Amino acid sequence: MPRIALGIEYDGSAYAGWQQQAHARSVQAELERALAGVAGHEVVLTAAGRTDAGVHALVQVAHFDSAAARPEHAWALGGTAESADDVTVLWAREVPGQFHARHSALSRTYVYRILNRRMRPALDRQRVCWVRRPLDADRMHRAAQCLLGERDFSAFRAAECQSSTPMRRLIEIGVERLGDTVEITVRANAFLHHMVRNIAGSLLLLGGGDRTEGWLAEVLEARDRRLAGPTAPPQGLYFAGVEYPAEFRLPCAPRGSGRLGAGPSGDPP
Repeated sequence: MPRIALGIEYDGSAYAGWQQQAHARSVQAELERALAGVAGHEVVLTAAGRTDAGVHALVQVAHFDSAAARPEHAWALGGTAESADDVTVLWAREVPGQFHARHSALSRTYVYRILNRRMRPALDRQRVCWVRRPLDADRMHRAAQCLLGERDFSAFRAAECQSSTPMRRLIEIGVERLGDTVEITVRANAFLHHMVRNIAGSLLLLGGGDRTEGWLAEVLEARDRRLAGPTAPPQGLYFAGVEYPAEFRLPCAPRGSGRLGAGPSGDPP
């Protein structure tokens, strides 16, 4: 049965997250409903990564199987037309049966966006984290480089995280100021629950001058969640892209800021 991969953009403000839930609206359920109308049968999506309530995606990747004969553009156009206005199928590609949106991924990228100005946002209030006091993005960037490599990220792991191990390989991390916006871009082989938001919350303390540059390394080494910063709000977080082996020829290069720390190359996890 043919397998189809999709690139998906969504505003997560109105959803309880990506994953389908019994009593709450999810991006997965919305898109499965839309694609079922195109396929003429039920569709089950598997995504590269789950996003929590209020979290957005610049390029989420998911796959499904269907025997329905449709050109690739019909899946993208039809899925978009049948979905709510806050979900768009950017592209669709037929892929080999061994492709798996989650297991085939070499790395995933997230971007955390902070509006750093005195006045609160009106237009982007559900798409950024607003911080009134000035942040030192260069200081945040320098401090964050201690997180690179294969590390135990227990200090940045949510209590309800179900992963069997706290070990993750952080490939790149960068903090960049673009006018009034500060962007934290993180790429890793995989992420723990709330890992990016917990790192962002810690960097906000550091960027505001509440902690020293060496503090983040101490928190990482201590492996104690209680010592790190608070979990940053969800509305600033974006699933920004997935890296796959070149053989799949998918147009899903991660999107985010250009300033990234010098880390090891994206070898398979």
